[in-house]
Amino acid sequence: MASTNVSDLGDSQLIDFLNDERDRLFKLRFQLATGQLENTTRITQTKRDIARALTELRAREIDAAEAASGGAS
Repeated sequence: MASTNVSDLGDSQLIDFLNDERDRLFKLRFQLATGQLENTTRITQTKRDIARALTELRAREIDAAEAASGGAS
């Protein structure tokens, strides 16, 4: 995901991205188990992309909750 920043994505696009990355991670793990995966760093990169997406979703959730409560800290 070098060309796209998760903060630039909309909410639905971010959820779609997260689902795609989770599916990719599943497939990579399956390839690893069957001995077909040549580049194991792709697993780490995919995990990090998932973490970035989850972090962005949580940050948006917190911002929305603060906005709904009147911005009290």
